[in-house]
Amino acid sequence: MTVHAQPVMPADAATPVAVEDTHATTEHAADAEHGSGGLPQFEFQHWFGQIVYLVFLFALLYLLIAKVFAPRMRRVFDERQQTISGAIESARQVQAEAQGQADAAKKEVEDARASSRGTAAAAKARITESANARAVAQEAEVSAQIAAAEAAIAKTRDAAMKSVSDIASETASAIVEHLTGKKPTASEMKGSA
Repeated sequence: MTVHAQPVMPADAATPVAVEDTHATTEHAADAEHGSGGLPQFEFQHWFGQIVYLVFLFALLYLLIAKVFAPRMRRVFDERQQTISGAIESARQVQAEAQGQADAAKKEVEDARASSRGTAAAAKARITESANARAVAQEAEVSAQIAAAEAAIAKTRDAAMKSVSDIASETASAIVEHLTGKKPTASEMKGSA
């Protein structure tokens, strides 16, 4: 392979050629644009092809949407609707079951409360009866102790009353002896009593 070297031109000689080439290309493009009348899409001779192409693309898109995309979307929407309906129905069933369980639990709580009230009332009655029985027994015991104490007091009082006359006689004898200096006789003591 051989490489051919381009002849080197002086810098001032190359510049006018390049400017002339650029100017000629610009003039040719401007002539082509003015001669054709503007954009080709707006020219009547191209409209038929554009309309056929548009109808073809519309029909193709319509068929794709009608036969492929719309059924898929409809299937997805139907599945979604079925899933939502199933979830709602399931939620309603669960809610009904939960309500039933709540009602059963509430009834059990009420039954337990009634049972506990009955048990508490029975226990209270037993305790009250037991307390009353103990109170009666203690009262009888206390009454017996009081009666025994009263009997003992009466016995002690009677014994004390018997000794009071003896003590009074002795005290009177002692006083008389102390005052008179002589001891009184038993007949004098009985006579003064």
